[in-house]
Amino acid sequence: MKCVVTGGGGFVGSALCRRLGALGHEVTAVGRRPYPSLVAEGIRTLVHDLSPPTSDAQAAADSASRLRQSFAGADCIFHTAAHVKMWGPRAAFEQGNILATQNVIAACRQAGVGRLVFTSSPSVIASGESLCGVSESQPYPQHYSAFYPLTKAVAEQEVLKAHGSALRTLALRPHLIFGPGDTNLVPTILARARAGRLVQVGDGTNRVDLTFIDDCVTAHVLAAEALINRPSAGGRSYFISQGTPVRLWEWIARVLELHALPPVRRHLSVKMAKRAAWAVEGIWRGLRLRSDPPLTTFLVEEMSTDHYFDISAARNELGFAPQHSVWDATEQSFA
Repeated sequence: MKCVVTGGGGFVGSALCRRLGALGHEVTAVGRRPYPSLVAEGIRTLVHDLSPPTSDAQAAADSASRLRQSFAGADCIFHTAAHVKMWGPRAAFEQGNILATQNVIAACRQAGVGRLVFTSSPSVIASGESLCGVSESQPYPQHYSAFYPLTKAVAEQEVLKAHGSALRTLALRPHLIFGPGDTNLVPTILARARAGRLVQVGDGTNRVDLTFIDDCVTAHVLAAEALINRPSAGGRSYFISQGTPVRLWEWIARVLELHALPPVRRHLSVKMAKRAAWAVEGIWRGLRLRSDPPLTTFLVEEMSTDHYFDISAARNELGFAPQHSVWDATEQSFA
């Protein structure tokens, strides 16, 4: 199988490139910069911005042509690239998540690609309230607390709407991905802990799903196969996780312990944390600060609510079966 992985240098993208290569597939990683580590492993890389910020019609057409050429002859596109941040201008999220996804879909159609697997996020249904064992039937909320989940939701809907006989698509929603090579979740926790800025929000009993990178990559490979072997799998979204929720702050405590860092000693009630987040967001907006604020409403919600999901659809339609428990994977990653 000939595969193209957008965002090939990212956490999920690079792990997926390596797995596909190990399985004997021909892999091309597409990203905004070269990936020497992938090249060293024999993986072809192409430098290309999926959504170049240009109002020049000719430049836009040239970019679309290059992307189409990058996809030429591919059997499956894995679209893992995304603009993942807690804060920033709306336009950056729309460009990196919505426009980039629209460009990928258009290039798939123009290049005659038959399959598209999109890496989405459970945050597309984040309403600010607890989500306990919900399935993919949970509706998109009317309001989002941040631009990231909003734009990922729009992108996911674009992908699912594109599903048809010529281009078969589906979306995976892996939750809180961690493991060796993590560039986001655990590094952020550790950085905040080392800076003395990690604060427990709420009473610490909220349960969440997590996804080990190895199982996340397996889900992507199975998704590509299901688009061939199971017609009913297409045009749908799927939650991906280890299948057993854990208490978020207990897991964070173990991660800190494995990194020889002291436990979290500062606590905030949810009410106080939300008030602080509103104030901080107001300051950042008023001063038009580009740095990430120390606290946001979306972050407070993520740290204090339950959010775990029913992965039955992934088990039944994709044949997904997590091979690791959260705790075993944590020890394997950081011990």
